[in-house]
Amino acid sequence: MTAKHTISVLVENKFGVLARVSSLFSGRGFNIETLNVGPVHREGFSRITATIIGDDAALDQALKQLNKLVNVIEVVDFINKEAVSRELILLRVNAPSDKRAEVIQICDIFRAKVIDVATDTAVIEITGNRNKIKAFMRLIKPFGIIEMARTGNVSLRRGEVTED
Repeated sequence: MTAKHTISVLVENKFGVLARVSSLFSGRGFNIETLNVGPVHREGFSRITATIIGDDAALDQALKQLNKLVNVIEVVDFINKEAVSRELILLRVNAPSDKRAEVIQICDIFRAKVIDVATDTAVIEITGNRNKIKAFMRLIKPFGIIEMARTGNVSLRRGEVTED
């Protein structure tokens, strides 16, 4: 069965680790929908969060192989676990003076921030889960999106997790 999975990989922050992780998925025919990498609270480590679309059985095999890669510390597939996920989007939208109040009202409803305003445009920052982002985009799109940048998902397990 083909499904969407959010995979979190804790790795040592070493040269080539991201390439090995992403090529493991792409080399097995998985589509990487989003990919996000950043340092974590422990010096010398990073977290790779990828949203992968593919066959469940093949993904299980790929995750086992991923666990065997040098510099990989932990692999978590969030499909069957409770997790919190967020995405950050920056977008520049048309916001002429006669429409600006409507744009700001939509931002207020979704707790988005207007972080820059020019004569006819506004730059908006929004964070949230997939459903919140989808609903916001549906309402803001008619104003005209000029430019957009998205981080992709970042995810962590809910609840208490003991640290090594």
